[in-house]
Amino acid sequence: MSEDWGFAAPPFKPDEALQRLRRELRELGLTERAGVFERRGTPIARAAVAGATIAVAVVERPSRRSPQWRPRTLASSAEQRAFVTHLKQQLGAWSEDDD
Repeated sequence: MSEDWGFAAPPFKPDEALQRLRRELRELGLTERAGVFERRGTPIARAAVAGATIAVAVVERPSRRSPQWRPRTLASSAEQRAFVTHLKQQLGAWSEDDD
């Protein structure tokens, strides 16, 4: 039997999703400069529309010199929420390391 309840996920609109993502990252205390989100002048994340998805990347460790980026592609709202949740956890861990 199929468990199709007649509901479909809303279509993923990358332009609107990027605006939502920018807002969520600013709420985490990051500032945006040319598509790169920073905390106290240190690059933390970047995001841009890439076709029907959003290309994002997070640094492995905060570094002003040459950050190592971990790229990822977001193709749904669920992936976007998971990305923001993971980044929030990372920011908390990095803050504890700074103390």
